[in-house]
Amino acid sequence: MANPFYEPGAQRAAKVNDLFAGIAARYDLINDLQSFGLHRLWKRRLVRLARVGPGSRALDLCCGTGDVALALARTGAAVIGLDFSEPMLAVAQRRAARAHAGDRVEFLRGDALNAPFPDASFDAVTISYGLRNLASAEAGLREMWRLAKPGGRLLVLDFGKPDFAPWRRAYFAYLRWGVPVFGRLFAGSRAAYAYILESLEHYPAQRGVAALLRELPTTNVRVHNFLGGVMGINYAEKTDG
Repeated sequence: MANPFYEPGAQRAAKVNDLFAGIAARYDLINDLQSFGLHRLWKRRLVRLARVGPGSRALDLCCGTGDVALALARTGAAVIGLDFSEPMLAVAQRRAARAHAGDRVEFLRGDALNAPFPDASFDAVTISYGLRNLASAEAGLREMWRLAKPGGRLLVLDFGKPDFAPWRRAYFAYLRWGVPVFGRLFAGSRAAYAYILESLEHYPAQRGVAALLRELPTTNVRVHNFLGGVMGINYAEKTDG
């Protein structure tokens, strides 16, 4: 049976918005459970690769509950987190208030495929667990490229597809049977977390994203894999097009 939250094409955004509206309150808890806390390490690596600090501007697209945006802000950079889910942004704003980070990070509601910023506005543009949810990964990468300054870093963190077939099968089995159990127990929705595998099966993952980045005016395109490709960070730097 097709997942009720997965739909390709123009209706994708509405379905994904429904998904995140239902799980926002437990999103961070389930991230810790399903990744055994490792997502925090992967996000820290992403922030180091972004190479931002005081005087830099960073944009975190599909920012969700604000993990990466807040981490970028702790470097001293001025950060904007953009997401279309009001419930997720509400959690992010509460977290920023608790961290007294309001002078360094701003959370805005908006469309990652049509961000309300001029060309070449940011030293780093990041997206974590969001490119897979867009109607078009290619269009999402083009928008990231548009928003980055020349020399700016583009970074994508997301679920991957391991090259080693037995490991990939074991990992997909975990996503098919294990992760939805966390969703059912802690967020009341098995389908919301079964969605991860369905969306991943339609996602180009590390190799495909790297190929799409190479089609843009970029340099230093790299893939950083974790746990044998279970997760990956795609990295590139914008050149003048």
